[in-house]
Amino acid sequence: MEPQQIGEEIWARITPSAPPSGTWPVLIALGVAAGLVVVPALWRLTRPAVTIVHELGHAAVGILAGRRFTGFVVSADMSGHAVTVGKRRGIGRILTTWAGYPAPAVLGAALIQIALAGWAGTALFAALLVLLGSLVFTRSLHTVAAVLGSAAAVGLIWWFGGAAAGGLVTLAIGAFLLLGAWSHLAAVITSGRRGDDPAQLAQLTPLPAWCWNGTFVLVLGACTWWAIRALMSGS
Repeated sequence: MEPQQIGEEIWARITPSAPPSGTWPVLIALGVAAGLVVVPALWRLTRPAVTIVHELGHAAVGILAGRRFTGFVVSADMSGHAVTVGKRRGIGRILTTWAGYPAPAVLGAALIQIALAGWAGTALFAALLVLLGSLVFTRSLHTVAAVLGSAAAVGLIWWFGGAAAGGLVTLAIGAFLLLGAWSHLAAVITSGRRGDDPAQLAQLTPLPAWCWNGTFVLVLGACTWWAIRALMSGS
């Protein structure tokens, strides 16, 4: 394939297309997303994607807050951590620490909006670039495998899926990230470990961990409402 043809193919896949239509296809996409979170065996396989978004959420907000992002790890137990360099205390550190749990919900709700607006191809291409770029910051073989697996899945869907399938898959990915964010939050609330983000925020501020968990619930609730409203108006 000539370079010009490749450029034309790429352009055709990132321009807006018809959004997902039909009640049943949308319900099936949402059902698949729910199954990936609810079924334990499937959740163990797909949870690293939520962890990657969680850690990149720390990284993105850390960079915006003036910190330097040096790397992240997704562990074999599906936990993870991102490392940013900067002041040990202060608003930048607080925002960076706080950003992890809301990140999958915010991205998930945004992807639902994007898919319903017909911009799924653009979103998938952007996600592919972010995942490939994040490989520079991976700090373990398991993390490399998790990021490459996610990038391969996104890339295949973007290139071979077509507009209709790409829209439904993007919708499903958005719902999966949103539901996965709730699952992650439920796990951290019930575990109460000292190394978790709410406990770290309690050490950085006068507020206890349960207050920070409350802020996560509020953000995830707002994202869920935003997504449901879009799905109802688009049905």
